[in-house]
Amino acid sequence: MPSEPTTAPFTPDAGWLAAERARLWDFARGSVHPAGGFAWLDDDGRPELDRPVEAWITCRMTHVAALEVLAGNRDAERVLDHGVRALREVLRDSEHGGWFSAVDTATGEPVSTSKACYDHAFVLLASSSATAAGHPDGAALLAEARAVFADHFWDDQAGMAVEAWDRGWTTLEDYRGVNANMHTVEALLAVHEVTGDPEPLRQASRVVERVVHGFARDADWRLPEHFTPDWTALPDYNRDSPADPFRPYGVTIGHLLEWSRLTLHLRTALGDDAPDWLLEDAAGLFDRAVADGWHADDCDGFVYTTDFDGTPVVRQRLHWVVAEGIGAAWVLSRETGEDDYADWCAAWWAHAEACFIDRKHGSWRHELDERNQPAATVWKGKPDVYHAYQAALLPSLRPAASFAGALRGTATSA
Repeated sequence: MPSEPTTAPFTPDAGWLAAERARLWDFARGSVHPAGGFAWLDDDGRPELDRPVEAWITCRMTHVAALEVLAGNRDAERVLDHGVRALREVLRDSEHGGWFSAVDTATGEPVSTSKACYDHAFVLLASSSATAAGHPDGAALLAEARAVFADHFWDDQAGMAVEAWDRGWTTLEDYRGVNANMHTVEALLAVHEVTGDPEPLRQASRVVERVVHGFARDADWRLPEHFTPDWTALPDYNRDSPADPFRPYGVTIGHLLEWSRLTLHLRTALGDDAPDWLLEDAAGLFDRAVADGWHADDCDGFVYTTDFDGTPVVRQRLHWVVAEGIGAAWVLSRETGEDDYADWCAAWWAHAEACFIDRKHGSWRHELDERNQPAATVWKGKPDVYHAYQAALLPSLRPAASFAGALRGTATSA
């Protein structure tokens, strides 16, 4: 197993975690865009108002705002309302239904007419969280998002979600992807927990069984990400564009960690009906991510991607990967009681504090190079607090299938 960081391990207490969430929220709420939705933030937290408003950023910010409201922050209600309104008006396609990936803030026109599962999964997540937080339009938004997902994205025969359509829902992209299905699982677990409907849980279970217990296990946990429409793996996909932020070539280390955590959330949701392989597979994904991704080139940090033999391809360190490592380690520690997972969690918090957490300019640095120096090859700026915020929130929650479900009707211990 690779070495732990050279810095002393750090196990943050409830007060530290609460302060970190407050610090992240204070940075992120500056992304409110006057034209609707949420803006891309630069390294200093300045909104880049000339950039399009993107659905995934707006949904993640709406989700985090809802979590803040659920945790008792009444000031976050205004930001939550801003996000819900953007999803009902700014990014929504009133003619054909569904949501655009991005909208030009000057014209109000879509930048692309593609309707992507990735974005729609985040609409499901944001609307679930808004519903849990009691937003008056949350339930209507969630109902619409569920209808669009059921009509256009869920393939019941495959037990998976399809990738992307044209604006009028007539042409389906000739590609299938695991990334969109991962966030679909996250969203479906939230929908199930917020509504009590068993159908989203059934769907999430089918995706996890096929991806984790099938594709990942069969590949010795080096999960292929890209597939043909009949779900045949495309191992060379994007070989010439390996650092793509959404469809990178090879094995995405952070996704192994994220799937590990989501598999355990599914296990919690299933309760006594959970099969034994869920815990085994979550550990398998985690172990592979650490073995291949951590300290892979004699320097602390997770590489972004590897080849299918474990050789690093993109060596940049991204903030969301260590945040997902923290989350997966924490849940595995809780579920197994094994000290090794708690040790990794403490080691990665120390790494985050030493390298990613930006106490001068706010939030977390989104990208470092292979020597842990600031970089901007894959990500420029700091558009996203969702991963870091959830890493700082998870230890304060009861076991649950989703963050909103855990917070609803309760208060965090922090």
